[in-house]
Amino acid sequence: MNTISCTIEKVAPFNDAVFQVILKPSVAFDFKAGQYLCVVMGEKDKRPFSIASAPNSQVIELHIGAAVSESYPMQVVERLKDCLANNGTIDIEVPGGDAHLRHDSVRPRLLIAGGTGFSYIKSIVEHQIALGQTVETTLYWGCRTTDAMYYQAIAREWHDAHPWLHFVPVVEEAPADWNGKQANLLEQIKADFVSLNGYDIYIAGRFDMVGAAREVFRSIGVEEDHLYGDAFAFIK
Repeated sequence: MNTISCTIEKVAPFNDAVFQVILKPSVAFDFKAGQYLCVVMGEKDKRPFSIASAPNSQVIELHIGAAVSESYPMQVVERLKDCLANNGTIDIEVPGGDAHLRHDSVRPRLLIAGGTGFSYIKSIVEHQIALGQTVETTLYWGCRTTDAMYYQAIAREWHDAHPWLHFVPVVEEAPADWNGKQANLLEQIKADFVSLNGYDIYIAGRFDMVGAAREVFRSIGVEEDHLYGDAFAFIK
């Protein structure tokens, strides 16, 4: 991984639990859609976050879930806010992760995000769009509430603009006028698919959700060589 200094262009809340961060790297670098970076907090303190922007972007976007004061991610948000206020910089290490988009594959794609796992999926979708790809793609985004689905507007825009992309929003608690599914994310996917054989599947979210997803998917024919998620490097 390369160490690169970045200026901070934006640190702003999407909602009361998720922050959007925009970084401007001092030099351009190559990465693949779906990879992550590490924010360098100290020599032995490097914290990973999915890159939400596509490889062709001039800036780097992060979505940091940081609802609790003094928590691991909130410490990063506070450091970034301080750098922004004082015209400082932050070092990042890039790129990391093997769960990047296999853009040469023509298999249908199933993209699955839990919470801020959407940042990982956003990079992949925006790269597909930039490449002009039309591979059939279904995007499931699961959150507890509609308020937690902090960027659903852009996902609905993709759905409306690209016939090959199908967005399925899933929340556990929904108002009466909700335009989406009300269910547990994994239960909804299992209800919608008889078999996952033949799909390239990309997944990001809390490690416990990703681990549970693999068990559910094994019961409906997933080909694990085509199941991609960086969490699998940490959970066995």
